[in-house]
Amino acid sequence: MIHVTALTKRFDDVAAVDDVSFQVAAGEVFGLLGPNGAGKTTTLRILATLLKADSGDAVVAGFDVAREPESVRRTIGVVNGGMGLYDRLTGREILHYFGRMYDLSKPAIERRIAELDDLLTLGDALSKRAGTFSTGMKQKIVIARAVLHDPRVIFFDEVTSGLDVMARRAVLDVVKAYPSTERAVVYSTHVMSEVEELCDRAAVLYRGKLVADGTVEELIRDGGEDSLERSFFALVERSGLVDADGAAVAA
Repeated sequence: MIHVTALTKRFDDVAAVDDVSFQVAAGEVFGLLGPNGAGKTTTLRILATLLKADSGDAVVAGFDVAREPESVRRTIGVVNGGMGLYDRLTGREILHYFGRMYDLSKPAIERRIAELDDLLTLGDALSKRAGTFSTGMKQKIVIARAVLHDPRVIFFDEVTSGLDVMARRAVLDVVKAYPSTERAVVYSTHVMSEVEELCDRAAVLYRGKLVADGTVEELIRDGGEDSLERSFFALVERSGLVDADGAAVAA
C-alpha cells in the first residue's frame, strides 16, 4: 500500500528525514515511533503531498507522491492534533461541506454520517456548532471528516494528545477497526503503549533516521530488553545517534 525509498528532506542544515525507507501492507496499522523532532510529522507530510522531498521516492496506494499528488490526495485521509473546524458550522454541516468536496451525493454523505455516528458516537457533535465543542468532540469530527470518503490510506499524527480518556479510547478503536484488505493506517506517536496496542509493525525514528523496523515483538527482541520502551532506548543508543549519557551526537 505504501512504498518509501531513501526519502530525504532537509531544512537548512538539519536533515529532518534522512534516507528513510519502509513499506506498509494493506490490512496493517504501521507505527512511526519516536520523540519530538524524530522526523515523523515531516515523513507524513511528504506522504500526504504537503511537502516535497529533496530526494527519494514514495508511492501511496499505487500513486507517486511527487508526480501524482492529486491522485494521492483523493485516496488518503489525514488526522492530526492541530486541525481546525469552522466554528459557526455544526458537525453535520462540516461533514456535508467536505463530502461535496469529495464529490459525494447528499444521500451518500448522510449514509456515511450514519455509519460514522455508529463508529465514533458523534451524538451532539452533529447538531451543535463546532465553536461549542469539547476537545474530544472536535477530534471525533476531525476523524469523521478525514474518513468520510473511505480513503484507502489514513495518516494519524499524534492524535491523542490532550484528549480525555473517553475520547482517546474512541480514537484508538477507530484506528484498530480501519485497516482491511484494501486499506491501511500509518500511526505516528511517541507513546509506547499505543504502539503496543495498535500497531502490526512499527519503524523507530530518531533524528530523522530509521533506527529499526519490525513487529513490536521483533523490536523488543532486537533491543534485547523486556519492554518496548527499554528496547527503544537500547536501539537508539546502539544506532550511534546518542552517546552513553543519552546526549545526541552531532550529525
